[in-house]
Amino acid sequence: MTGTVVITGGSRGIGAATAVLAAERGWQVAVSFRERRDAAEQVVRRCQEAGVRAVAVQADVSAEDDVRRLLDTVCDQLGVPTGLVNNAGIVAPRGRLADFTTERIARVVSVNLVGTILCTREAVRRMSVRHGGNGGAIVNVSSRAAVRGSPNEYVDYAAAKAGVDALTVGLARELADDGIRVNAVRPALIDTEIHEPGRLAQLGHAVPLGRPGRAGEVAAAILWLLSDEASFTTGTFIDVAGGW
Repeated sequence: MTGTVVITGGSRGIGAATAVLAAERGWQVAVSFRERRDAAEQVVRRCQEAGVRAVAVQADVSAEDDVRRLLDTVCDQLGVPTGLVNNAGIVAPRGRLADFTTERIARVVSVNLVGTILCTREAVRRMSVRHGGNGGAIVNVSSRAAVRGSPNEYVDYAAAKAGVDALTVGLARELADDGIRVNAVRPALIDTEIHEPGRLAQLGHAVPLGRPGRAGEVAAAILWLLSDEASFTTGTFIDVAGGW
């Protein structure tokens, strides 16, 4: 299956790698970005070089109006999507819960969990066969933090990603009759800008495979879950974590 895929947070890291790989496999690509327009437009150019149509749309996934505008723009410029990758996410500086401000907690949960819910809702309203769409596949980018809990670092982020895991299971069952499969990948210690300086070097020795992962390795798992090769796969998690 190919068609149009929406990738949130697509200007860098896992999102950018997923966008380029999707384009190379024949998908039309829409990437959302919040601040890095230049980086998002560079991703679009790389997708276009693969011979597909691609667009970048500025949107804060935690803002309902932005999400609605994102999906409307994609439908207008590329057609109704058949794929959604909920990749946009943030962490805040490492610390212990007792030191977290309410504002920090609210922002982390809003982007990582509420944003995933909003983007999925708006995509379903367009993709679902119940609403006149052609169905498709949704892949949520969760995290091994949802399983490990991230003590002394990001327990708020871990809690939000655990919510994404629950959402994945529930929607896989809710949306099966809508022609939509819902799965997730759970990366860990991937070499992207989301990590504070030195964190990968500090923790990399704990990974059984002996190194941090690469964004392209996560992208490959995402593209498999979007593809027809995963046609009987829903409510499933792929840990791209080197055994960590």
